[in-house]
Amino acid sequence: MPISWLVVLKVSLVFFMAGNLLDMGLRLNIRNALRGLGNGRFVLLALFWGFVFGPGVAYLIARIMPLDAPYALGLVLMGMTPCAPFLPMIAGKAKADLGYTAAFMLLTAVGTIAFMPFAIPLLAKGMTVSAWAIAKPLVTIILLPLAIGMAILRVSPRLAALLQPVVRKVTQLFTATTMLACLVVYGEDMLGVAGSFAVISLMLFLLAVTVIPYRFGFGLPHEQKIVLSLGMATRNLGAAFAPLVAAPFIDKRATVMVVLGIPLMILSAAAAVKWLKPSAESP
Repeated sequence: MPISWLVVLKVSLVFFMAGNLLDMGLRLNIRNALRGLGNGRFVLLALFWGFVFGPGVAYLIARIMPLDAPYALGLVLMGMTPCAPFLPMIAGKAKADLGYTAAFMLLTAVGTIAFMPFAIPLLAKGMTVSAWAIAKPLVTIILLPLAIGMAILRVSPRLAALLQPVVRKVTQLFTATTMLACLVVYGEDMLGVAGSFAVISLMLFLLAVTVIPYRFGFGLPHEQKIVLSLGMATRNLGAAFAPLVAAPFIDKRATVMVVLGIPLMILSAAAAVKWLKPSAESP
């Protein structure tokens, strides 16, 4: 494999992750987020589903299914990273509460940075890397772009409105580049997952984290349960990639597992919107 494609993948991946979070920050109205953060039940459920249930389900599936260790590692990393940056788009289609969507995004962005450095040594067998080595890329590609975007929106909503479409288009370009580079670098390895139980494990995981948080909303209104369901159905795969990039000598099948999660997550999220939307539109 030409080294140039590996370089393209690493560079585009950084801009893909940072761009998505900057885009999120430029749209993340802190007043709307504070409304959701003021609901103690919602906050506790968001943290439980995101950082107890999600990692727990991924770890359980990895233990039960006859997965090779690298595939199990990729699944567990995905279990630790709830909420893709495109959540507001699909939440709007499903008629979710957008204020609570903002709160969920903020909670999971900060929670991921706080949770992963300590959870990885416990749950992700085969990954020997320091807490700071894990936290550093997460702070750089999640917290910093998110904070910059939110600061711009706070200081000048007009500037944020002007920048956001540009950032989105640039990010879409890097998203496409990342997908292409992933196919070139890992395409052959993705074909090799047949018979490995990787696909069925990912499907089971996505089904569990989508359906169960909605079914067990513990008294939350429908519009808020949608946020929990879709927030869990989508994964911040950029955050799942970050430790793999930071850690040396990781079997590339762990990265292949995360790459495989991209199309499966998109299909899962689209199915979840169709499942949830009719109820949202019913009287």
